[in-house]
Amino acid sequence: MFKVNNDWESALKHLQLSLIDTSPSTFSKLEIKFHIAHLYEVQGKYKIAKDNYEQLLKDKELPVHLKADICRQLGWMYHCVETLGEKSQRESLAIHCLQKSIEADPKSGQSLYLLGRCFASVGRVHDAFVAYRNSVEKSEGNADTWCSIGVLYQQQNQPMDALQAYICAVQLDKSHSAAWTNLGILYESCNQPRDAYACYVNASRGAESGNNNNNVTVANANIHSATQISPRSTGTGGMNPNLSQRIKFLQTHLGNAPMPSITSKRRQLPSIEEAWNLPISAEMSSRQQQQQQQQSQQRNGQQQAYHQKTQQVVQQGQVVSGTNGHHPIAPQGPPPPYPIQGNSVLSTTKRFKTEMVDVAGSGRVPPTTPAAVQAPSTTQNPSPTPSFYLTQQQLQMLQLLQQNASNLNPQQQTALQSLQQQYRLMQQHQHQLRLQQQRAAAARQHQVISSSTQYTGNYQTSVIKTYPQQVTSPSDPYRVPVNKTPTPAPGNDIVGVSDQELQAILSQKDIATSLAEDLLKHFGSPGPVEELDVKEPIRAPSEQQTLSSGPFSPSNLPQPDESSVASANPLSSPTQRPSSRSSIKAEPIENNVKLESNEEELKIQVPLVCDSQPEPDITIDMDAKTILQSCKGLGVNGVPNCSILSDKAPPPSPPDPPPIELTREQLLPPTPSVFLDNKKDAFSPQLQEFCLKHPIAVIRGLAAALKLDLGLFSTKTLVEANPDHMVEVRTQVQQTPDENWDSSLGKRVWACISHRSHTTIAKYAQYQASSFQDSLKEERDRAAGIVPTQNNSINLSDSDSKDSTGNVVRKKKNSNSGINLAGLKAPPGSKMLRFGTNVDLSDERKWRLQLQELTKLPAFARVVSAGNMLSHVGHVILGMNTVQLYMKVPGSRTPGHQENNNFCSININIGPGDCEWFAVPDAYWGVVYNLCEKNSLNYLHGSWWPSLDDLYEENVPVYRFLQRPGDLVWVNSGCVHWVQAIGWCNNIAWNVGPLTARQYQLAIERYEWNKLQSFKSIVPMVHLSWNLARNIKVSDPKLFDLIKNCLLRTLKHCSMILEFVKARGVEVRFHGRGKNEASHYCGQCEVEVFNILFIREQEKRHVVHCMDCARKQAPSLEGFVCLEEYRMSELIQVYDHFVLHSVVS
Repeated sequence: MFKVNNDWESALKHLQLSLIDTSPSTFSKLEIKFHIAHLYEVQGKYKIAKDNYEQLLKDKELPVHLKADICRQLGWMYHCVETLGEKSQRESLAIHCLQKSIEADPKSGQSLYLLGRCFASVGRVHDAFVAYRNSVEKSEGNADTWCSIGVLYQQQNQPMDALQAYICAVQLDKSHSAAWTNLGILYESCNQPRDAYACYVNASRGAESGNNNNNVTVANANIHSATQISPRSTGTGGMNPNLSQRIKFLQTHLGNAPMPSITSKRRQLPSIEEAWNLPISAEMSSRQQQQQQQQSQQRNGQQQAYHQKTQQVVQQGQVVSGTNGHHPIAPQGPPPPYPIQGNSVLSTTKRFKTEMVDVAGSGRVPPTTPAAVQAPSTTQNPSPTPSFYLTQQQLQMLQLLQQNASNLNPQQQTALQSLQQQYRLMQQHQHQLRLQQQRAAAARQHQVISSSTQYTGNYQTSVIKTYPQQVTSPSDPYRVPVNKTPTPAPGNDIVGVSDQELQAILSQKDIATSLAEDLLKHFGSPGPVEELDVKEPIRAPSEQQTLSSGPFSPSNLPQPDESSVASANPLSSPTQRPSSRSSIKAEPIENNVKLESNEEELKIQVPLVCDSQPEPDITIDMDAKTILQSCKGLGVNGVPNCSILSDKAPPPSPPDPPPIELTREQLLPPTPSVFLDNKKDAFSPQLQEFCLKHPIAVIRGLAAALKLDLGLFSTKTLVEANPDHMVEVRTQVQQTPDENWDSSLGKRVWACISHRSHTTIAKYAQYQASSFQDSLKEERDRAAGIVPTQNNSINLSDSDSKDSTGNVVRKKKNSNSGINLAGLKAPPGSKMLRFGTNVDLSDERKWRLQLQELTKLPAFARVVSAGNMLSHVGHVILGMNTVQLYMKVPGSRTPGHQENNNFCSININIGPGDCEWFAVPDAYWGVVYNLCEKNSLNYLHGSWWPSLDDLYEENVPVYRFLQRPGDLVWVNSGCVHWVQAIGWCNNIAWNVGPLTARQYQLAIERYEWNKLQSFKSIVPMVHLSWNLARNIKVSDPKLFDLIKNCLLRTLKHCSMILEFVKARGVEVRFHGRGKNEASHYCGQCEVEVFNILFIREQEKRHVVHCMDCARKQAPSLEGFVCLEEYRMSELIQVYDHFVLHSVVS
């Protein structure tokens, strides 16, 4: 699911976890390895992907279908990726790999299509046509193939054949922008600007629909272009700017052009309206005749006259139909790409299918299908067609009338109503026939879907970032619209194509996406109703020897008293909310899947991996020995996951917002701020109370009151101190603070795109200074009336790095077009900027003066303080208990976020420019989370810039204020915030953790929620809690209870792990902890591992595992070394000595 949703990092993490897991799996290890290699490919890590693919090919047990997939991927990579070698050599390897793929899977229309693309790129036109023809024969419903055929015809100077091929493409996929664009180019080359304009407009609509609807993806305009048109990035979407300019030019040209007269020069090509209804070519017709004869011999004289097409017109409300004979046109140049299928006429007919508006206005009717396709019969004597069935001509007439419904006269409206009524009767009749056929031949009907069955676009739900000239997903000509069905003739079964062929037809999609979904068919493809029927009882627990896997694993759930555990089903967890994209609804699905099993069959038995005896009641009032005695023996059979929250509380989840309707004034609350006059005010307890009372606060004049030397953090001083110190750079589009435009889409979005690179302080300082000088020059030029030239060219310091959305972008070789990577091209009127972020100032030897200056701050705001939880971690957490510096130019953005584990944050503006802040109280973070999900952004991993209008519509208040030089901003626990520089400035920031119950509660809630989200908590809350128990005396009862509860749970968990390990005969070695040794995290799932470490050598290094991941690799822990960092006696002592202290008055 992560892969389908383009979350590459999470997908890779989970696939690697599944690779090492010894539990039974739907995927084989080879398939998992293939998915991992494919993930590297779609991320742009082509060298790693290539190595992984080649390693898989060496495996002697590699299945044939995987070999075909791997060779196809390798071949396409060689064709597209410049870094894999010299072009001629790459093309030769690409052709070789694709031919190997076809040898392994001769029925793969996709591999044949890609082979045609490779042949075309090296000028082997005849071979390209042959490959395309074979591709069409195997899976002819591919708009990309027809578009490529059109390109070849256009290159061979056969405009009429090119026109027909493009028409095929756009009739298969009306949103195929590449085909529409090329058709427009063709019309322009033939001096038909009106038709070209219409095609360009359709291309632009296709691009827009492809971005707004995941079920319709648009082909890259660069893929098939006969003439050079700049590609539109599949990852970012939007209209090609060159296309937009062309549309504007033609609008102007046509507006000034004279009206066409009868003496005008005859057009070289039919108009787009005429071309849409044109009869097919003579070659196509002759092939159809051959197929008709074959069908006739095999099927006892079925329909023989399909080779003739019908043209219709509407004249004065009358339906005039007639047969238009074909005028043969001698084929020239390469062989025509039309296939001969021995047992089916599908390939010659479905290419002209079109979709119509549903007569009821609720959806779309199926494509119109010629009679020869509608009527392949399974019997020797097909049933007669009822009189109310619409003919092909009537279906096309219905389409034409519906398209012009607003302009019909009364007679035409009457004709439309009559045809609509007949169409409804035809649908009802077909539905009844299908029900009869399902009962009579259920085993044979694998592709008949009833009209009440909802079929959604199966493979079209993901748009994977593609490399240059990547194939994108065409619309499926067999795509069944919601609540609609195909329209075969009555009494006949669909037998013209096998299940395998139909599956191939249903899976024509983006080559970069396709392999993932092809493998998903083993368990997740939207198959026929019969395959989804639940007809077998679920296996007994004894057959399901699975291991604990995550907090909602069956082995980690409380054991029920009854055999039915529907209430304990992991899918009914409170964390899986309908608002989340990844949520799973536990309610019955209507009209989707037919369930035929009874209630007894649906009872689920949880595998008894852990001891089923009820846990004893233990409380924090007990001493450690009593707790351990009560839990004795519970860990022998298994250890559940440890949560440091209360058992009685539900798992953490994004909260619902306060149920208070805010006024317009309340949606823009005044920012809490205080101005300091002197040092005494800065050290007063009231200042800390003021900060802790509000979601965010500004302390103005702090630097002056404390006489802080902010010059120590100026760019000049930093360069003098450490010029070669590393700086992480984010390249961003300069925009106004309350806007976030996607120039390609032409609208405001949440996604905040930036490209990551690295430089040094000295180099960034040079950029920062030149940026200021350029701005001064622009001001002078503007004052003098000189329009500044736009220059977006920036040299990035790395060639392969990840941008803020998780996509990997690559600099093109020999590219002089500036930044045009993953949407990074600046929109007109704006420019790119570079934001120097995350400059690490933790090294006291390098930054002694700077860090010493910050000790002048009051205790609650210092980097190191006894009252700061983060000072008790015992080791460095970069950017949290150390100082980080940010070097900014106007427009530099820190995207929306909450601080790690919801700790508080301190930020001081060094100046000389201002920063603008936006902040949302923590009570509303659930709304922001939902809006991120709505905008297809990951709340934790993603980079987002909230739309203020969206927040106001959701009743979310937003603080907005300026931070001037010397101002300190206090960000309280859980506050969502985002920042933009208004001028040239530097900022310093770090986190603090006040010793309050609220801070600790929010931190452990986020710690547990991060586990559910597979997100690493960089604050080790368990390790921190034990250190707090050692170091501080707590007088707040609520804070004491929270910390003590964490100690109790982790003490009990350690005891159970030791019991389990010893029961398996594994020796536990005492390891201890070194001074300032960092906390440990599982190398697989990245959860914190406290006290008991499972070590195993991987890739010549020793990797720490949690118990869960260790047992997945080896259920009895074979090959693992078990280390103990603290003796149980030490933990017992710390637990017993941590007591509540009374407040000293």
